[in-house]
Amino acid sequence: MATCPDGHESSTTDFCDVCGREIAPATTTPAPDPTGEPCPECGEPRSGRFCEGCSYDFVSGQRSASSPTSAGRGAWTATVAADRAYYEAVRDEGGPDADQVAFPNVCPERVFPLSGKQFRIGRRSRSQGLTPEIDLTGPPQDPGVSHLHAILVAQPGDGWALVDPGSTNGTTLNEASDPIAVDTPVVLKDGDRIHIGAWTTITILAPKPDLERQ
Repeated sequence: MATCPDGHESSTTDFCDVCGREIAPATTTPAPDPTGEPCPECGEPRSGRFCEGCSYDFVSGQRSASSPTSAGRGAWTATVAADRAYYEAVRDEGGPDADQVAFPNVCPERVFPLSGKQFRIGRRSRSQGLTPEIDLTGPPQDPGVSHLHAILVAQPGDGWALVDPGSTNGTTLNEASDPIAVDTPVVLKDGDRIHIGAWTTITILAPKPDLERQ
């Protein structure tokens, strides 16, 4: 049954079968579009699952890596290195500007103890107010790394997952040739290698049992 402007109940939906007045078609309220929604942490407009300003997770509501976490989780580490084999693979596949990017002569390994709820990987940006916990600004600078390239997300209990929030050149894992899906967490294992940019590899290592450290 439909109701006309005068309040009559009508069995027809176009014109009232009591008084003949036109019945306005029912309207539906469109579902809200989350794009542009301000981040509750920094106010940056939303463009995906993770805030480009502070990496706030709009889906889980997790805040940035400044939040405390358990001591056991902090023992996981991420080791950043220039990977010659990965660099050669990128060149063989004809990656973006592959012929114009040289492998760095000097690039000391850096080890980052993982802590907090999130660990951002990328290059700092003053204009965006972005300072990733794993800052690959350089020197040497890998030109294929986005400002917010990937995020390590702490898992319940222990461990970490890898998320690509929509980097320009994608993120691959271990020997895979295809990049991981955007905004889809991939749980990491001890020894997993994250490949980004033209030559950067990040190796994830789990905490070693006390027996192995003796």
